[in-house]
Parts: sequence; structure tokens; C-alpha cells
Amino acid sequence: MAKKLTKQSDNYSKWYNELVVTAGLAENSAVRGSMVIKPYGFSIWESMKTELDYQFKLTGHENAYFPLFIPKSFLSREASHVEGFAKECAVVTHYRLKNDPNGKGVIVDENAKLEEELIVRPTSETIIWSTFKNWIQSYRDLPLLINQWANVVRWEMRTRLFLRTSEFLWQEGHTAHETQKEAIDEAELMLNVYKNFAKDFLAIPVYTGIKSESEKFAGADVTYCIEALMQDGKALQAGTSHYLGQNFAKAFDVKYQTKAGKQEYVWATSWGVSTRLIGALIMAHSDDKGLVLPPKLAPIQVVIIPIYRKKEQLEEVSEKVNNIVKQLQAKGIRVKFDKNDNQKPGWKFAEYELKGVPIRLAIGPRDLKNNTIELARRDTFEKTTYSQDNLVEEIEKLLEEIQQNIYNKAVKFREDNTHTVDDFAEFKNIIETKGGFVFAHWDGTAETEDKIKTETKATIRFIPMEDGEIGKCIYTGNPSTKRVCFAKAY
Repeated sequence: MAKKLTKQSDNYSKWYNELVVTAGLAENSAVRGSMVIKPYGFSIWESMKTELDYQFKLTGHENAYFPLFIPKSFLSREASHVEGFAKECAVVTHYRLKNDPNGKGVIVDENAKLEEELIVRPTSETIIWSTFKNWIQSYRDLPLLINQWANVVRWEMRTRLFLRTSEFLWQEGHTAHETQKEAIDEAELMLNVYKNFAKDFLAIPVYTGIKSESEKFAGADVTYCIEALMQDGKALQAGTSHYLGQNFAKAFDVKYQTKAGKQEYVWATSWGVSTRLIGALIMAHSDDKGLVLPPKLAPIQVVIIPIYRKKEQLEEVSEKVNNIVKQLQAKGIRVKFDKNDNQKPGWKFAEYELKGVPIRLAIGPRDLKNNTIELARRDTFEKTTYSQDNLVEEIEKLLEEIQQNIYNKAVKFREDNTHTVDDFAEFKNIIETKGGFVFAHWDGTAETEDKIKTETKATIRFIPMEDGEIGKCIYTGNPSTKRVCFAKAY
């Protein structure tokens, strides 16, 4: 039978790490802090990428690609940007190796030192804005709506598969606009694209809001975010969208000629999500038996397992199943017929539970006689016997129902673990014993924010964009204009 996982309730972190590896999503690589994404995990990322790319293009964005390497001098042009990323940058100093004269492998050739050191991109604002300077001359060139799918490197000290690795995959949008309003509208538009994607595909409800000054992206005027709640009560920042003002336009002297013939700096945004979404998917839905995947992102939506004792029975079952497979594929349903005879049905049942396949079908000689098939749902473990007639239509409906049920379960979990408090003692107790999202008044100062973080390890996950009630800060008692959301976070 499949390997048993550590229970979430015993050790959530160990459960997560075991599940990622055992379910065949990813594994640690030979490079410290980096991961190998295996085919099953990469298939999930491909599905995410396909849908997001479609949504980006619907909103007028085009894909491009920019260099992996960034001249070190570029980062210093935007002061807060370099300060924010300096500690995470990997730096290329030489371009050649040579044989060690002492016979100990290869060493750096000191005669091959780069004239200017290169940064392995932690994010691409600087290299892209140096390029935008050549692309933008007039208002006719705006808006410029660009996205790229790429890898980035941030030299993390503490890593965890999908959630925080030294190298990861992502998309990053970069746009330029004539006016401040257009740029802000763009940043909020993409925030909503992420919010709807999380709901409709990841089956994860998210809050949207604004990051505090201390939590915002280095180089942004405003950082918008989507925040999700994981089953251990911690928050996960699942995506961000940044209004950059004219910071990078001024740093790289990107101006355009207005309709009135004047020279003005453009207004900018950037926005992105990464393979961290796979970590969110795992921690929001999965259980002690393995992955629970929303059908829209599951690499295999339906698996069919034959039950037989003799080879002749397998041939009879296969003839029927092959027809079912063709019908499902014709509907765009991702289906696998597992007739591998190296493993018994019981092992396969456990294996596909571990992998989070939404629907499992089992069929044997008796089912052929009775024109039936057994169907098991991964989300509820419910088993039902169906007629083979209209089976495909039933599966289509069930996949939609399972997607919605997984989302509803996540919504209920968030509701049950969202708290509103007015007292700091109660705040500390909830953060320590229950976790979840805690809405409380804050006086708006970085000093108070830092003190709350130091005492409780809870950070401000977002500031709601809508107006709120007037109140008093839970820590200082000073006036507060609205409640903000605190939580411990990944």
C-alpha cells in the first residue's frame, strides 16, 4: 500500500514536506535551496499557466522575454528597490573556469573577471525599464502591456518546496501608462484577475487589500495583494500587484511626448504570481491521505481501474473502458486508464487518493453484466454505483460539483477562523492558540506594527481598501480609521 503520511495534527510542516515528495510533485535538487519540479507537479503549473496566460491576453497583455542577467548598476538606480533585494541577490563576477594546476578539479579563472558584475534576476523591473526607454517615445506607444514567464533567483536562507526556494518559476507583468489613474486601474484590474483565478481554479477564497508600508514591494508606491488562509491557520500571500508610480520611469528616464507636445514621465505597474500557488493549493485543501485537487487543475481528473482475475477478463473490461475513455476525452476530460498489472487494485486506490485524483472509477466482469460502474469521489470519499448509460454526462456534472464543494469547504474554514477583536490580550491568545485571520484596529504607525510583530509574530497581511469603522488601536489605544488583518504567515 502507499506510504502513510504524518498527520497534519501531529506535525503540519512534516506532513506538507512528505506530501510534496510522496505525491510526486517535487523534490530537493543537488543545488541547495532549489527544487526539481516533477512531471505531476509541473502539469499543475502548466494548467495554471495556461489559464492565467489566457486571462492576461484577454486584458490586452502580450508576452515577451527579457535577460536573466541584470547589470549591477541598474539596481542602484532605484534606491528602495536595491535596498529591498540586496540581501537576496546572486552575483556573477567571472565568466570562465580553468583546470586547477594542483589537480583539484576546476577553479575560477581570475583573468576572466567581468567588467561589470551581473545580478541573476530577483525580479525584472530594472532590466525591463531600461528596455522600455527604447520602446516608448510618444503617447501613441501607450499603454504598453507586457508579461513574461520566467524563472527568478532569490538567495533564501530557509527554504521549503514551492513556498520558498532560491529559484522559482513565475510570471511578471510590467506596464506603462499615460496617467496615474490608468496605472492604478491596471494594478487593481490584475489584482482582480488573480482573485478570480484563485476562486474559480484553485478553489481558494482570498481577501484583497493593500500592504502596509513595511510590507510593500521594494520600489512600489502601493502594493495590492491576495491573501489566503491555510489549514494550519497561517496566511499565505498568493499574489501581488504593484502601483509603481513614476519611480522606475524616473530612474531610467522613460518619458513620452504628450498630445500637447510636452515630455512627461510614464506611470507604471508590475504584478506577479509564482509556483508558490502550488503550495497554496496543497495546504488549502489536502488531508492526511494525500492531495485534494480541484478538478480544473488536476492533471488526471478521472482514473479508471479494472478489477479482474484472469487476462481474458481484463480484455473484456478494456474493450468497454476504451470506449468510455474516448467519450471522456471527447469532452475534454483528462482521464487515465490504469491497467498496469504490476500493482493490485487496492494499491492503486491508495495511490490515486494520494495524488488527489477527483474521480476514481472501478469496473470488473460483474459490472459488465450489470451495466454498472463504481465511482468514488476524492473530496468526500463517497462511493456510488452508476449505470454505464449517461456516465459521461454524470461525470461532467460531478466534476463541477466537486470543484464547488472544495471551494465551499475552504470558505467555511476561513469563516470559522476569522476573528474580530478589540483587546490586545484576546488578540495574543487567538494568534497563539487558534491562528487564522484577526481583524483589529491599528494606529497606522510602523513602530506599533513592529511591536505587535515582535510580541506575537503576527504581521499585517493587508489593509482593506474600503472604508472602515473608527476605533482605537488594540496596542496603543490611539485613534484608528479602520480594522486591518493580522495573521502569522508563510
